[in-house]
Order: sequence, then C-alpha cells, then structure tokens
Amino acid sequence: MRFKGPTVLLALAALALTACAENISGTILIKKKLTRRSVTPVVSVYQRGTAVELGQDTKTDALSFERSRVVIYLEGPAPAGVAPASAAVPQVAQLDRRFSPDLLVIPAGSTVSFPNMDPIFHNIFSLSRAKTFDLGSYDQGQTRKVLFPKAGIIDVYCHLHPNMEATIVVTPNRWYARSDGSGQYRIPDVPPGQYTVVAWHKYAGFFRKTITVENGRDSVADFFIPLEEDAK
Repeated sequence: MRFKGPTVLLALAALALTACAENISGTILIKKKLTRRSVTPVVSVYQRGTAVELGQDTKTDALSFERSRVVIYLEGPAPAGVAPASAAVPQVAQLDRRFSPDLLVIPAGSTVSFPNMDPIFHNIFSLSRAKTFDLGSYDQGQTRKVLFPKAGIIDVYCHLHPNMEATIVVTPNRWYARSDGSGQYRIPDVPPGQYTVVAWHKYAGFFRKTITVENGRDSVADFFIPLEEDAK
C-alpha cells in the first residue's frame, strides 16, 4: 500500500469529523422589548454641504426584531483537526449615516472591512477590551480593514456621528448562528462531545447551557431571554 501524504491524511480526518457531526438547534423565547431607543443624530460639520438622509428603521414587529438579534455560539476553541473559518472578508459599511449591518458575527481570526459609502467623512473606532482601534477620518469610496484575533464583543462607533453604533460578536470558533425572527436557530456539523452553548443579546447579556452532542442524534438548547423570573 502506498503511504498517504499529510495533506491526504488531514483531508480524511476532516471527512471523518464531518461524517459523525450532528446539529445543535433550539428556540429563543423573548416576550418583551429589550433594545433601547437610538440616540438622536446630530448634523456633522464634515458633510461639506451635502445632505445625507438618516436611514430609516425597517423593523415592523418588535419581538421578531429582538429574536433576530440573538447570537448563539459554542464556548472554547475548535477541536483539533477541524478546518478553519472561510477566508472571506465580511464588511460593515457606513451608509446613510448608519452602520450596515449593525450586528455582525465572525469567528476569531477574521478580518472585517469598513467601507465608507456616504459622501461625507466618517471616523470609525472602538474602545472595547477585546479589540481597540481608531481608523481615523476617511471619505466616500475609501475603506479600512481590521483584524479580530480573539473572541469578544466589539462595540463600534463613529466620532463624527453619535447615532452610529454597531456590534461585532467575535466567536471563539466557527460554530455559531443567529436566530431568525421566529426565534429558531441551528448550528450544523458539530462533532460529538460536551459543549457550553452561549446565547447573547446586547441588552440582556449572556446565557449558558451545557449539552452533550452524540453520534446520530441532534441536540436541543432552548433559551428564555431574559431569565423567566426577570420577565415577570
């Protein structure tokens, strides 16, 4: 038998992990509005006489909106032999004096682009513990990129427009999801083992559950946000 090289062996190991991987799914239950009202925007002296209309909120159902703002992920680093995240570069654009999207979820080690699509200056910064940066002021058509090497919650702002605010959730591995408007989520291809599932909402905080993923069996982790006793 001919010896298989390292590349082939790694590929076989990855296929083996995928073959025995299962899904984690669940329901996010939210019964009240949690998100705070946005700050009133202030006209910037950097507009160069160009009026930029503030983008309008598109949410119609408050509870559906709240459920769609929940991020679910697994704590801890990825098991050995699991392929890293995609090298694609996501973006948080500056458009209509807002961040778009204003909530982004990425695995640790990802790079994010911050393009300015407005005909005015923006100045993007963060003072978050997991990542501090200041991209300076830059005009329409320009962009800046930031590497996020470790997990954490990154709050992003614009020095020139106090209403602008975004959050980047950097997860410790590639197993994460956002719940939809009905509160359903699904994390696919999770290798067997014991995990702590984390649910996070910006204004409700962190919620954790320990589950065991077994071969041939999907796992369920439901969350009531906030805690049921707090919602009374």
